[in-house]
Amino acid sequence: MLMTKERRAAIRTVRGWAIAVLHETGAIRECEYHSWMQDRADPHARERAFEIARQDPPPGLSPEAATGAMTEVLDSFGYTCPECPPEA
Repeated sequence: MLMTKERRAAIRTVRGWAIAVLHETGAIRECEYHSWMQDRADPHARERAFEIARQDPPPGLSPEAATGAMTEVLDSFGYTCPECPPEA
């Protein structure tokens, strides 16, 4: 039987690639009301994302640069949506 490997969608920027991988692994989520990305603080999902960055970086990027991009993107997201009211 012919087996094919599912390919990720073509991403134009390293930041876009990192966001796609983080979202795919569940390390980040999108606010359902305002579409802001939020860090889920899930260490297992983060580790899966970093493992993908090390094993399958985008073309032209070293594994170290890919993990650095992943860290930079994670550091730019908060844990809460800035537009949602604070929970009481």
